[in-house]
This record gives sequence, C-alpha cells and structure tokens, in this order.
Amino acid sequence: MKDSIEQDANRGKFLDPLVTAKGEERAEVRLTHPETLWFNTGTLCNIECINCYIESSPSNDRLVYLSADDVSYFLDQLNERDWRVREIGFTGGEPFMNPEMIEMARRALERGYEVLILTNAMRPMMRKSVKAGLLALRDSHSDRLTLRVSLDHWDASRHDEERGKGAFGKTIDGMRWLRDAGFRMAVAGRALWHESDTSARRGYADLFEREGFPIDAANPGQTVLFPEMDAAVEVPEITTACWGILNKSPDDVMCASSRMVVKRKGAARPAVLACTLLPYSPEFELGETLEEAERPVRLNHPHCAKFCVLGGASCSA
Repeated sequence: MKDSIEQDANRGKFLDPLVTAKGEERAEVRLTHPETLWFNTGTLCNIECINCYIESSPSNDRLVYLSADDVSYFLDQLNERDWRVREIGFTGGEPFMNPEMIEMARRALERGYEVLILTNAMRPMMRKSVKAGLLALRDSHSDRLTLRVSLDHWDASRHDEERGKGAFGKTIDGMRWLRDAGFRMAVAGRALWHESDTSARRGYADLFEREGFPIDAANPGQTVLFPEMDAAVEVPEITTACWGILNKSPDDVMCASSRMVVKRKGAARPAVLACTLLPYSPEFELGETLEEAERPVRLNHPHCAKFCVLGGASCSA
C-alpha cells in the first residue's frame, strides 16, 4: 500500500538510476568517510506504530534476527577494509526483542567502538535479564554506550497517537530506569505535527527538566527530530546540479558515512544496504560484504531527497 501511494505522488520519477524524469544526471554519493555501521537486529517489535518507515510490528519478520556471530563477522571486515568507523548502531524493530542484543553490543564495545542502541524503552528493555545485561555493559563501557529512546513527541497524547494508548507512560518509565542507573541517553522525535523546531525543542526541554533526564533538548545530536517521510507528498529528484544549487556536499548525506547490515527472511547470509531507511528496496542492496558495499549510491528514491538531502537528517549520533 505504501509503495503504491509513493508511486502515485511521484509518478514518472525515481525510475532510472542514472537519469531523472527530466533526463538530467541523477546525483550519486560515494562512501567517503565511513563513520557508522548499522545492524538491523530484526523487524519484530512489541508495538506497531502508525508511521513506522520499516513497518515493524509483533508479526513482521521480513528482516529476521541477526546473531552475535553475524555482528562479529562484519566487525572483522571493518578491520580488513580499514573503514575506521567510530560507531556501531543497532536498530530494529525493537532491538531488545532480539535475544542476542546484549551480546552483540558487548562484542562491539569490546572492540573499542561507540555503541548506539535505538529502543522504545518499553517492556522488552525492561525484562529482568535485559536490565542485568545492560547494567553489566554500563559497568564496563558506560562512556561509549548510548541508548536513543524513541519519544515521538514531548506531549503524551501526541506520542500515543503514533504508538498506542499508554505507550508514552511506559517509555517514560523506561527512561526513568535508565536515568537512575546512570546510562547515557538521547531521544529521537518526529517533526510530524507542524510545530517549529524551536517550539518542539522547548517542549522536550521542559519534559527533560521535569523528569531530571540528562538530555540536552537544544543539541541535535541528543534530541534528534526527524523529518516525516510522507509517501503521499511529491518530492523533487536530486541531480548533480543540486549540490551547487542547494549549497550542499554529497559528503553530508548519510550514505557517504554509513551502511546497514540486515538479514532477510529465508536468506542464507546477511546483506549490506546503502541506507537504514530503505530496507525493502532491492536497488539499495549492495552485496554480502563491506567490500561490495563500497560502491557509490545513486539517489533514486523519494526518501533520498526528502529525508537526507532536503531534510538534512542522519540516523547516526
């Protein structure tokens, strides 16, 4: 359904990887400075959000659980390819649904990487075994571990519009546990309700102050407000001329600095994707190794324009 809406809004566009609908050369992005390697731990989630870009839910297992050995396999490749990334990111689904999440994070931390885990801070994270595992990671690696909590809005009713009645309170309870246990936290919100950036950050700042959360609402790295990826909105195609027109560099786009590892249901091995936002688009699957994933990426999708180039967003810290 989402694919058909997207095609209607941008009919005739994003068809040819080399040229736009107007016949202009499509922009491409090279992997110039690898900073983050993402692992999608699986698309299963304890809740189902209205606007989840990856369509995570309690029943969606199109991307199956990665294992700790899968992670180690690609961490070895980072050294072999000399990517020199600083950060390993884990996303889902809900990463703490994956029974090997703690072990995957431990292996990345023990190699000296910063680790970012995206979570809704709800029941999967609050299980006794997961909390014990997190506390052990905190004791050994607290300076390099960050949990970024999905808090769509600072107002409970807005957040619950997306995630279901009562979701806000459960997430806040999880954040209180992280606060009291001394974890480093960040927040990911959405620019969905047509409020200004200043107003949204003020709302988050008030919430953080009331709760004593050590998060800077004014810092885009600690409070990340993502532009909404509305498939029904027409977006322009990005040409090679756009870099000069927009006064932007391709090096600023997310696929210049990151890749994501996934494992598709039924696949023998994991694959490497160009982007965290396009897990189901086959043209953005680059191969089964990091070496194969070093090739340039053509910006042949509405998300490339809306989220990355025009929105200026990045999933990394």
